[in-house]
Amino acid sequence: MGEKFFLYDDTVETQTRFVSFMGDNNRFDLAIVKSDRYYGKSLVLDIQGNRFAIIGSDDLDEPGYLEHAYQLNEEEAEELRSFLYQVV
Repeated sequence: MGEKFFLYDDTVETQTRFVSFMGDNNRFDLAIVKSDRYYGKSLVLDIQGNRFAIIGSDDLDEPGYLEHAYQLNEEEAEELRSFLYQVV
């Protein structure tokens, strides 16, 4: 096995919020990671659904973004979107 070629290998300080809430249609168990990476956007991990996305407020305005990233229907995505507007 040859030597590994790293594109980057950084350690950064993060702020991580773990939150769980029940919407009308779905339960959300999230880890929201903020750091100086990703141009001010947050890494939002859906722990139960095993999915994640890098999200900023501009992404929340993008039609179909949350539906695609988290495999949600429109109602579920709207519940998640309304919460994320408050935290990203």
